[in-house]
Amino acid sequence: MAVFEKETGKKIYIVDTTLRDGEQTAGVVFANHEKISIAEMLSDLGVDQLEVGIPTMGGDEKQAIKAIVKKGLKSSIMAWNRAVISDIEQSIDCGVDAVAISISVSDIHIQHKLQTSREWVIENMLKAVEFAKKNGLYVSVNGEDASRADNKFLVQFINEAKKAGADRFRYCDTVGIMHPAKIQQEISFLRDNTNFDIEMHTHNDFGMATANALAGLAGGATHLGVTVNGLGERAGNAALEEVLMALKHVYGYDVHVDTKMFKEASEYVSKASGRELPAWKAIVGSNMFAHESGIHADGALKNPLNYEVFEPSEVGLERQIVIGKHSGKAAIVNKFKEYDIELSQHDADELLVMVRELSVKLKRSLFDKELVQLYKDYTKR
Repeated sequence: MAVFEKETGKKIYIVDTTLRDGEQTAGVVFANHEKISIAEMLSDLGVDQLEVGIPTMGGDEKQAIKAIVKKGLKSSIMAWNRAVISDIEQSIDCGVDAVAISISVSDIHIQHKLQTSREWVIENMLKAVEFAKKNGLYVSVNGEDASRADNKFLVQFINEAKKAGADRFRYCDTVGIMHPAKIQQEISFLRDNTNFDIEMHTHNDFGMATANALAGLAGGATHLGVTVNGLGERAGNAALEEVLMALKHVYGYDVHVDTKMFKEASEYVSKASGRELPAWKAIVGSNMFAHESGIHADGALKNPLNYEVFEPSEVGLERQIVIGKHSGKAAIVNKFKEYDIELSQHDADELLVMVRELSVKLKRSLFDKELVQLYKDYTKR
């Protein structure tokens, strides 16, 4: 993945966890061949690292991970593990080059989930990291529920992991409670006190996963965790397509990826996961470049830049001028030109009334065949 900050040349790494956290969405199961296809798409798109599953589950999960590894993809292949040696042994058996070692770091989790102590957490994290590094693996240490952890403890945890040879720390906003201003401040504090690579792993419980991931970047994070379509537990994760297009068009980063694959990848993951891709979905939804409102359609027809930040083709979509209740005369005239019909101003006015009446009656925009029939009915009058 070639994502660089223009001024400094700093590289930003994209870590996709569609095949791990994405599949942990309640009710979602990918078939093995679907997992392989998704991994190939993401590698072709240019993602730096793919978190592809949990080897200790065994069975089909482990078979799929091994099959992905054998594909020899351009992306680094990572497996998820608890801070347990036997988990990491299963990952090694799969042939992955990287492991995520996850353990809770908030007092809420330590006391009520693990029912242990901070010292126990650090001790078990260190054992797992040391074992993984002895076996030549790239290691991400995941701080589960980091957004509710004590900052001083996080600094201690990260610095201990760093000494043991870990390669980065994954900051997990596990329950999605952060907001951009706070998360930028938190990541900046951790970077200042550890000088360690940090990955953002943000959840969307309050609709701020993408914003929080990018705010973490502003705070000094070097890695951004994402999933296709924002798929993930509960309300999901930061969306791959949103993060990358925001980096390119909002933040001005050099993003050398095949963004034209976004539509294909989003639609495939949508079908494989059984989760509808909403028409209003940012970046890849079918409504992204659909204009119905008279003012908007007229503006888009005169110059698409009036209401579009980037070309539809950039993400594999097409522009649509939708005819319905809110259409204006310019859209009607332009639409009928597609049928080689030149409308007079009077005809356009009359047809616009008919279009709006039918649209209200049907409670939707109109299909091309319905527009043609309206014109036929009008000319018979």
